[in-house]
Amino acid sequence: MSREHPRCLVAGATGYLGGRLVPALLAAGYPVRCLARSPEKLRDRPFADRVEVVRADVADPGSLDAALRGIEVAYYLVHALGAGPGFEERDRRAAFAFGERARAAGVRRLVYLGGLVPAGVPRGQLTPHLRSRAEVGDLLLASGVPTAVLRAAVVIGSGSASFEMLRQLTERLPAMVTPRWVRTRVQPIAVADVLRLLVGCALLPDHVSRAFDIGGPDVVTYQEMMRRYAALAGLPRRLIVPLPFLSPGLSSLWVGLITPVPGSLARPLVESLRHEVVCGERDIERFVPPPPEGATGLDAALRAALRASDEPRRVPGERVSRRRAHPADPASGDPAWSGGSRYADDRSRPVDAPPEALWRVVERIGGSQGWYSSPLAWSVRGWLDTLLGGVGLRRGRRDAERLRVGDVLDFWRVEALEPGRLLRLRAEMRLPGPAWLELRVGRDEEGRTVYRQRALFLPRGLAGHAYWWALWPFHAWVFGGMVRNIAAGAERVAAADLAAHAAAPTSAAH
Repeated sequence: MSREHPRCLVAGATGYLGGRLVPALLAAGYPVRCLARSPEKLRDRPFADRVEVVRADVADPGSLDAALRGIEVAYYLVHALGAGPGFEERDRRAAFAFGERARAAGVRRLVYLGGLVPAGVPRGQLTPHLRSRAEVGDLLLASGVPTAVLRAAVVIGSGSASFEMLRQLTERLPAMVTPRWVRTRVQPIAVADVLRLLVGCALLPDHVSRAFDIGGPDVVTYQEMMRRYAALAGLPRRLIVPLPFLSPGLSSLWVGLITPVPGSLARPLVESLRHEVVCGERDIERFVPPPPEGATGLDAALRAALRASDEPRRVPGERVSRRRAHPADPASGDPAWSGGSRYADDRSRPVDAPPEALWRVVERIGGSQGWYSSPLAWSVRGWLDTLLGGVGLRRGRRDAERLRVGDVLDFWRVEALEPGRLLRLRAEMRLPGPAWLELRVGRDEEGRTVYRQRALFLPRGLAGHAYWWALWPFHAWVFGGMVRNIAAGAERVAAADLAAHAAAPTSAAH
């Protein structure tokens, strides 16, 4: 095994950080083995064909031996956040067993990511989840294997539970009455910096076995984070009025009501903000120096987390971009409630026509052809857009038969085009959030031609949510009509093609 690139095991590869650490280790040249209770969850990850996957469970010590065999550096990214009663004992047993089996397997180093412990707060006064994370770190440090415990507060990146709570609260509430914890000082860290430090720990000297505080360069209140998020997301300044009597328990119920973040996750996150969480030392920089430009500041971290939120998520069957993903981007294993609010109108219909005929109808959409449903509704939308200073419907289209990426199409623009398969349009009308219209041609399991249509909208602030729900009653009329008329149009094209083909020999005979 190479001392320069030791073989690494990632326990928790299906989780938020584990799923991002694996590609970061691969990019740095490390061979990686993933430990997973359900290996099938890794099957569709972009890195699946470049790693070894072992079925094991940290709660089952006997299953760990095969996973740890031949491993030099083992990352333990497992915790029971939101796992219900008894989680502390489960965490304790799993961490003890993992450390014990790692020592027996000859593992050279353990690396663990825990929570930043508030300075001067006795262990008994910590919240249960923060106390459990601290105890897991202690158990791994006591295992006899040199261990690096990194302790972080709020991790900024799309999909991180902490960031998603921040995002959803700020997006959905232009004015809010908040608990007093919004004035607690925290030291957030960009997910890219967390990963850089985790990867760097693989080559720590053997004598280094201790905990390290990690954080970004900014120390801010939670209230300030919300305001800076709003500014970067293009939202009006948020009015925040803290109230002292809202307890963490009531706060977590409130967060669960306002946002899609599950209450079982919201409660420990909110409770952890009772105390100030600021780094007490920066000793990790002696061993893993920051990049020349320095650690990522809060605004840059927020921008990175926001940048991919204005993109539609990939759906099954779509070709994957070769662009290297940023650690702050959404990932395929992130929970469904992460990545910001997304509204979609999905419709499909089998079509009695070959895919080629259906595609010809799809590619002719817009311009003088119209939008295959409710011309009055589309015209009214165009007039309203013009009144609001938008482009309206006056731009038409470049060519009546063919489209290419970048083409203007009324108040849309062609963003993606896979001839015969996919047309994706991005809205350029005035909207409180980005929107797309996807038109797809494919086949179902029985080989029938299928037309699939998806309208996607990412609301910005309360106005965005209000806009979607105000128009929702009309979706069946407008989008449903499109599906029916495009399918009928393809069937007419197919019938005309068949008639022309049947007539061709007769014409030739004459």
